[in-house]
Amino acid sequence: MLSQLPPLEIAVLVVLMIFLTGSSLWAGLRRKTTEADYFMAGRSLRWWSVAGSIYGTNVSAAQLIGMLGVGYTIGFAQSHYEVLAILPILLLAYVFVPVYRRREVFTLSQYLAHRYDDRSRLAYAVLNILFILVQLVGFFYIGSRQLMLLFQDSFFEISYLQGILLIAAVTCIFTVLGGMESVVIADNIQTVLMILAAILVAVLTYAQPEIGGFAGLLRLDAASPTAAQKMHLYLPPDHPSLPWTGAFTGLMILHCFYWTTNQYQVQRVLAAASDKDAKVGVLVAGFLKLTIPFFSIGAGVAAAYLFKARFGESAVQSDDAFLRLMQLVVPAGYGLIGLILAGLVSAIFSAIYSMMNSVTTLVSVDVYQRYLRPKATEREVVFFGKAAIVVLCALAVALAYASFNPNSASNFYLDLSARTSYIKPGIVVAFFIGILWGKSHPKAALLTMLAAPVFGLLSEWGYNQFLGPIPAVRDLFGPTLNFMHRVLLTTLLCAALQIGLSFLWKEPVNKAADFSLPVGRMLRWFGLFLLAQAGIVAFVWADFWGLKTAGLVGALLTLGLFQLGYRRSGATEPYLASDVFLAALLSAATVYILYFFA
Repeated sequence: MLSQLPPLEIAVLVVLMIFLTGSSLWAGLRRKTTEADYFMAGRSLRWWSVAGSIYGTNVSAAQLIGMLGVGYTIGFAQSHYEVLAILPILLLAYVFVPVYRRREVFTLSQYLAHRYDDRSRLAYAVLNILFILVQLVGFFYIGSRQLMLLFQDSFFEISYLQGILLIAAVTCIFTVLGGMESVVIADNIQTVLMILAAILVAVLTYAQPEIGGFAGLLRLDAASPTAAQKMHLYLPPDHPSLPWTGAFTGLMILHCFYWTTNQYQVQRVLAAASDKDAKVGVLVAGFLKLTIPFFSIGAGVAAAYLFKARFGESAVQSDDAFLRLMQLVVPAGYGLIGLILAGLVSAIFSAIYSMMNSVTTLVSVDVYQRYLRPKATEREVVFFGKAAIVVLCALAVALAYASFNPNSASNFYLDLSARTSYIKPGIVVAFFIGILWGKSHPKAALLTMLAAPVFGLLSEWGYNQFLGPIPAVRDLFGPTLNFMHRVLLTTLLCAALQIGLSFLWKEPVNKAADFSLPVGRMLRWFGLFLLAQAGIVAFVWADFWGLKTAGLVGALLTLGLFQLGYRRSGATEPYLASDVFLAALLSAATVYILYFFA
């Protein structure tokens, strides 16, 4: 592809990559000998750095490319991966941030040691290291696949293995030299580039005469046969990939894991300069996340209609759709392709930097310093962390080469979500019950985390063997158990196990339990919110209101509840200047989207 580009496009790409590399390495070359400096950027991140780093970590190649690819094949329902994340983001800001930052921990394993014991700490560290390793393997695959397309038919044409090695080498250099500070700077620059790239591709796609803008896309989709329509959020309960019943249950649980108990995402919050910076950064990242349905997933839907209009039934694979779409709609010779490719390359590396920094923090602090060498100096811990990066990178390279097919036609993002979903329910249950219930027993939490993969496999086997063949069940949920429904069943089993064992062993109230949180008040206001939304749904169901009206009323009611709750909380800061106002706007926007695209 590069061989076909005018010199200006190549120049823009090279200049932006040099700027990104130089800025990050400049930060990385500054001396970092303490753990706080290397792993936590000296706990000095302001809200914009927190927001940019969270978004850059989340919106990687898996999102920019994978989301567009799923939008291309399945449709706008993929937006549940973005829109439904807002509730866990609010939980992170108002439940988990105060708890974690009060402990001044580097890792969430350390929090579990405070709340439970060292056995839970070790279990979480090992499980999270495995989870991040699986993520790294998947990201090496999708990154190398895009580099292969990028360098195809050029002088620098590379193989799948060479692409993986290139990604591994670059990420090793960045994370070894720079630590958290370098990663955050790279994340923020990459965030800007990725947003610009996504917006450009989306706007130019919507502008094609076959589409006629975003409104034209909605009209085009509405005019299609019902079975072929893609611009709606809710797919049947028996849908093999994105059933709406699974989205509001299992997927929500996976969101809770990712946003509240996942080391490489929460580490950005722990590194914030203040609680206010942490909360505002999280909320701003939530606003940025709500752009993905329109600039990535929606563009994927438009690509499906565009390719069909120009070429008939397209043979483009979902994971290749981004680059093929860019070649089709972006004019060459203006520097736009160079800018978009810079965003794409940034997306390939962004989340990998964060994963590498977080996994080395877990290995160094929770394994090496805690168990292997308790008397190690901070300099020794940092050195071990750097060595661990190289070893883990080498392992991820080998697994990516052996376990992924670079010519696969499957949806990478959905495959990766399914592969990593076995361990998450147990971690979510251990954290949530531990924070909200002081009588949760340490051994019960440990067994819950370890039992989750077993429960997941048993749920899958039991459904496929006994429930799936039943006609009524098969007609409702499909012949095989979708991984989102499996996550729900696993979570229920894990919760029953932890609560049951805690009652059996009768652990006294743990002094580390966090009872200062206004959990009761939060639950009452959330109950009022759900009651109001239930009333709106009833009006829609009875055909009194259309979806646009329901969305507007739902958004206004949400804003009103937040304002009323804030006034009754006794806060002295003006409402419009508070982080709660941002949370209200974010929640209202989410509610409107959920109704409008129903």
